[in-house]
Amino acid sequence: MTMIYGRSIGRALPRLGAQRSVPSCSRFGNDIRCLSITAQRYANSDAKLDLPALDQKWRKKWAALQKTKSADGAQKKYVLPMFPYPSGYLHLGHLRVYAIADVVARFHSLRGHDVILPMGWDAFGLPAENAAIERGINPATWTKSNIAKMKEQLDIMNGSWDWSRELATCDPSFYKHTQKIFLLLHGQGLAYQDEAEVNYDPVDKTVLANEQVDANGCSWRSGAKVEKRKLKQWFLRISEFRDSLLQDLEVLGKNGDWPERVLTMQNNWLGKSMGATIKFPLMAFEHVMHSAIEVFTSRPDTLFGVQYLALASTHPVVAQLAAKDPELQAFLDTLPGLPPDSKVGYLLPHIRAVNPLAYHEETPEATKKSIPIYVAPYVLGDYGEGAVMGVPAHDVRDHSFWKTHHKDEPVRFVLAASEDESTTALANEPYIDHGIMTAHSGLFQGRSSKEAGEMLVSILEEADLAKPVEKWRLRDWLVSRQRYWGTPIPIIHCHSCGAVPVPEDQLPVELPKVDEHWAGKKAGNPLETLDNWVNTPCPRCQGPAKRDTDTMDTFVDSSWYFARFVDPRNTEAPFSAEKAKKMLPVDLYIGGIEHAILHLLYSRFIYKFLMSSSLVGETEGVQEPFKRLITQGMVHGKTYTDPATGKFLKPDEVDLSDPAKPKVVATGEVASVSYEKMSKSKYNGVDPTDVINLHGADATRAHMLFQAPVSEVLDWDGEKIVGVTRWLGRVWDLVQRVSSTPSLPTPVREFFEKEAERFGKMTEKELGQWDKAARVWREVQKTIRSVTGSYEKVYALNTVVSDLMILTNVIVEEEKGVPEEVRREAVEALVRMMAPITPAFAEECWAVLHPSKPETSIFKSERGRFPVVDGTVESLLQPRKQTCAVQVNGRLKFAAEIAVPPVGLGEDEKREWVVGGVMKTEEGRNKLKGVDVRKAKKVVVVKDGKLVNFVM
Repeated sequence: MTMIYGRSIGRALPRLGAQRSVPSCSRFGNDIRCLSITAQRYANSDAKLDLPALDQKWRKKWAALQKTKSADGAQKKYVLPMFPYPSGYLHLGHLRVYAIADVVARFHSLRGHDVILPMGWDAFGLPAENAAIERGINPATWTKSNIAKMKEQLDIMNGSWDWSRELATCDPSFYKHTQKIFLLLHGQGLAYQDEAEVNYDPVDKTVLANEQVDANGCSWRSGAKVEKRKLKQWFLRISEFRDSLLQDLEVLGKNGDWPERVLTMQNNWLGKSMGATIKFPLMAFEHVMHSAIEVFTSRPDTLFGVQYLALASTHPVVAQLAAKDPELQAFLDTLPGLPPDSKVGYLLPHIRAVNPLAYHEETPEATKKSIPIYVAPYVLGDYGEGAVMGVPAHDVRDHSFWKTHHKDEPVRFVLAASEDESTTALANEPYIDHGIMTAHSGLFQGRSSKEAGEMLVSILEEADLAKPVEKWRLRDWLVSRQRYWGTPIPIIHCHSCGAVPVPEDQLPVELPKVDEHWAGKKAGNPLETLDNWVNTPCPRCQGPAKRDTDTMDTFVDSSWYFARFVDPRNTEAPFSAEKAKKMLPVDLYIGGIEHAILHLLYSRFIYKFLMSSSLVGETEGVQEPFKRLITQGMVHGKTYTDPATGKFLKPDEVDLSDPAKPKVVATGEVASVSYEKMSKSKYNGVDPTDVINLHGADATRAHMLFQAPVSEVLDWDGEKIVGVTRWLGRVWDLVQRVSSTPSLPTPVREFFEKEAERFGKMTEKELGQWDKAARVWREVQKTIRSVTGSYEKVYALNTVVSDLMILTNVIVEEEKGVPEEVRREAVEALVRMMAPITPAFAEECWAVLHPSKPETSIFKSERGRFPVVDGTVESLLQPRKQTCAVQVNGRLKFAAEIAVPPVGLGEDEKREWVVGGVMKTEEGRNKLKGVDVRKAKKVVVVKDGKLVNFVM
């Protein structure tokens, strides 16, 4: 292709229709750029695409690159995936969340943003302590070994982690500041001690979580009968922040920044409800008992429908009766191992309750009858009054419980959807909405339930039997753990001075070494028996005192680690006020839905506290730690089962010689195939390291993103990854073919603007080339717009891969006839858009395209920036032709390529343009033989000429 010169600005542009051979040297204005012989060989070589080798090559180069300082004024982007617990093994779920985080971070980096993508380790916790006991080694040794393994696994994912910010919560340099934050809370009365009931293992001498107690009330580890004990525990007063925690959910919900599902879960956990406490007088036989049981309800309108009371296992009445009732005590011992929605119950003998409405003479007889009282595990001791009024007709849980224990007794509906009660739910289903009071509500029949509820509370309040109240489900955060492997609580207990904070200059209070304890595989908390560590002078009076031997809940560490990342080497404070104000909050936080309640709620609480503390000083506006929250779906594995037995099959028990029909080796029967949560028991786990070693990290990342939207469950099928590798191979071939073509010295837009000046003089061949070039560049612009939106939304990352595949196909389809420089620019744009997902592959492509600077990273190159739309589609590249569907009497006859009607035509002019265009085509002349369109009763043109219907 010959060159024409734009002398006034000293540039060269290719001309459509002209022939060109690729020279080794080409002139651009007054500048001569020559491709060296070596560079030509590199650019034109038929190099084999070895993706795993590219990973290794570019990981070494990235490691050698110096972190460049962002431009002044660059927009800050703090991208953070939830940090992992160092179990020693990364699974595909880890790969998914970390790939998403890295892709988003690289995208923003390519846009010139100042990106922070740190990584650390949630390193404290019971699993490490249990592993230490089983192996006879220090949990610190086990944890650090696992961190080293997982760091290697993370590195092969082609991530761009900023390891200079790495932290581990078990490192004294980190938990020194966790202790400082605890003391800040303590100084403001937000950390305090109180008694709380716990599950205590008398053999292992430790407190157990509910899930560590089996159905028989025994410890999961020692098998000992678990005891209920009241211990003095440390709490954080999260309830002081409950109003802002609730109100600020509205801010997080704006623009869909947080998933609605997570906001609902947080709202429910906070559990603000307006209602009333109502007293139910007791009838006790053979017992000296409380005069009444108080119940909180948010639905006093259902009071006429109460058919039983249910008490929590910790209710004072239950404790009093259990002391004399061995059967009740045996029942209570089984509760820790039951699921929270269990419908088992224990009917308390010799005690019944009376509905407070029974004392009103107009109350229906059914409501006046005494009602049974149960102990039920579904009643929470720390919510309301630890008692529930059972209304089977108007509550799902109460209905299920009643039908379990009173299968043949009817429920009493006191509300209906309408006055005639005809639209009420069937008798076997509770009616849970507000409505109209029924005949079972006595004098209140026909009233709206909301009005009736208010009246009932008012009436009972006068008799001192009810009181309007506001209740919250949220309880203060219990942070004490009677275990070793956690942050020591920095408090010293003195008989004279009470609980005294450890002086700041004595922080951190470090965990002492207890190697003999681990070597002996002993259970329990070794801190309690270390006299040399426990006994210490009181910081105030210098008298004898003892250290607190509890450690903190690991949720305390994870409630602020994201703030430490902004200033990880600060030895004096958790972070500086300056860096906190500049770099916080986190812009994008990514993790599983399983952390939707506790971790996020505790992080919000601690962040609000820190931003209002002396650490930061004055701040304005709503303080939330995470601007946007992305929750990714789980990864499920292909699971094989024996259809005859339902048994999960091991890999060697399945014959996969025909993947479409996997067979059970033992029987020859076709195996059942499903996708289920990965687990060892189902033999469906996949090691991401094996996949990456086989296919390369880039192909694995692209396949994982392509398979499903971010928020949905991903059914992992490693066999389909070949589709992605084939696509990368096609892109690689394109790069090879355009590599020897020089880049345009000016933006592509200027090429089209120059050619547009001679548009009316072009030959048919040149117009055909224009159409091809315009189609390619339109697709580039469309893809830029689409993938930019998808990268920003995050949830639509799967469409990025599909859009890039479509663009690849268009470039290949139009390869002949498109000016080589335009094709090269299209391929360059494609590579830049791929770079966040396939970084090593993009780097190699970039090195081939820019052989004079093969060491320059696309992520450090100004030319490698993420492309932006250039406006050519709107102003220059509208299609000259379009497909027109031709109908006769509403039936499709054929489709023809016609010229696009000019903008601004009237309806009659547009109709003539379209009909004339159709009749000029060969299809129009042949397919409309025998049809005189001039005699059509009506000609309907729609969609700007993309459809025409002749009504004959």
